[in-house]
Amino acid sequence: MSSEIKMSVSSMTRTNDSKAVYILFQDKDRTAEFSLPGGKLLSNNGFECEEIDQLKDYIDNEQDSIYALAKQVNPMKAFMGD
Repeated sequence: MSSEIKMSVSSMTRTNDSKAVYILFQDKDRTAEFSLPGGKLLSNNGFECEEIDQLKDYIDNEQDSIYALAKQVNPMKAFMGD
């Protein structure tokens, strides 16, 4: 797997009384999106099965830090470009 993979984390979202965080991995033209809790793969465009497994392992091992990042995301500030 390339060392140039970028990860983006959403703010905590709420849908039908459940909370979720979305994680997007990007590497050039490839993308993969997951959700927490559960580490469910939502979409994959170009990553190999082995790479997806490695990304899932990363999410499982780093859930606490991913949730901490999500709590720091200010959607309005990101939207306004500040």
